Amino acid sequence: VQLQASGGGLVQAGGSLRLSCAASGRTVNVYDMAWFRQAPGKDREFVAGIDRTGVRKNYADSVKGRFTISRVNTENAVYLQMNTLTAEDTGVYFCAATFRPYGQISTTKTNYNYWGQGTEVTVSS
Repeated sequence: VQLQASGGGLVQAGGSLRLSCAASGRTVNVYDMAWFRQAPGKDREFVAGIDRTGVRKNYADSVKGRFTISRVNTENAVYLQMNTLTAEDTGVYFCAATFRPYGQISTTKTNYNYWGQGTEVTVSS
């Protein structure tokens, strides 16, 4: 399975961006999908995740109410709508996926088996 993230860029604080992640290959093996981000000098952290049905979702507290994750299985794609961006949202955003389902959407990066290359988001204050 290959994941290709896109949609990053430079935006002013208060603005919006929409990230996309396209899965290819043996996508039948893809279960939960998520976005993680990594700010300069910091660990990679969970942002949002969604299960295979698109019903179960999980968000980091720092993005609740501002970010929305969605999934279109017919497109093998997951999206992250990011609104009211702040400088603290700056970082490289990675798309990730698991090859098995979990009871809850995992926030642990080691539970994710497939990773995209990342797309950079810069929010200017």
